[in-house]
Amino acid sequence: MIEKLKYQIRINTDIDELKLDKIVSYFKYRKVKRSTLLLSEGEVCKELYLVYSGCVRTYYLTQQGYEKTRHIAFDDSIVTSFSSFISLQPSFEFIDTLEDSELYSISRKDFYQLVVDIPEWERFYTRFLEMTYIHQNKKIEARVTLTAKQRYEKLITEHPVYVRRLSNKILASYLDVREETLSRLKSK
Repeated sequence: MIEKLKYQIRINTDIDELKLDKIVSYFKYRKVKRSTLLLSEGEVCKELYLVYSGCVRTYYLTQQGYEKTRHIAFDDSIVTSFSSFISLQPSFEFIDTLEDSELYSISRKDFYQLVVDIPEWERFYTRFLEMTYIHQNKKIEARVTLTAKQRYEKLITEHPVYVRRLSNKILASYLDVREETLSRLKSK
């Protein structure tokens, strides 16, 4: 399993085996059940997770109590509450598991120590932040410029795994539509 973690780092930066071994030594393996809350609103996020297998999401609760899913992380994805992880401020979002999951976690302290100690890790982090920004920006662009039907069709085309593995409730929350709207879109 550690090879999968190394692969994720290798594909994002050029790094020698010795430094790679040092990086992965900071990650801790965790096996968690479905519906495990990894972070609650108001807590400071002090861990970053690599999803080895399973599914993890980050979401917000509106004042009306509706869930708004910001990010879904399937196998081989990284997930955290970045604004809280970076700033050490209380999180406005939750992180939970949607499936039984196997995770590698690294503490914020160790993560940033590696940024200082290993230039390749800093490049990995920069690349990851850039990719996260692009992903979130595309999601905002779609929300602002596309209809619910267009967002759903785009998701089916670009990420069919979302439709296969997520419940209608979570999928609707991710697309920022009501479940009834999603049901109508799926039936067409």
